[in-house]
Amino acid sequence: QVQLMESGGGSVQAGGSLRVSCAASGYTSSRYCLGWFRQPPGKRREGVASIDSDGTTGYADFVEGRFTASKDVAKNTLYLQMNSLKPDDTAMYYCALDLRHPECLIMVDEYNYYGQGTQVTVSS
Repeated sequence: QVQLMESGGGSVQAGGSLRVSCAASGYTSSRYCLGWFRQPPGKRREGVASIDSDGTTGYADFVEGRFTASKDVAKNTLYLQMNSLKPDDTAMYYCALDLRHPECLIMVDEYNYYGQGTQVTVSS
């Protein structure tokens, strides 16, 4: 049974940094995509970043070099380091797993497992 559990959210002032984590378990596939998504208040869920089983990363345009996705294979943990945070980054952040597609896309419908989310709030 796949389980994804996010942690590390919180409140930070604009310009600050935060790292969110996602503990992943319950899958054995050597080929997978892990993604970060977010849902701002009153808006649709959107893709933030992806990292595949080879460690190749992809980012949404709005990231603009501020965020870095990484993973610790030994700990089965995914990370999203967020720097230069803006109030517009305020959202619930979710990690996600895709075991079906050969190419990692940062699209909501591509991922078949999601965690419960962790709240990130950026104040001005």
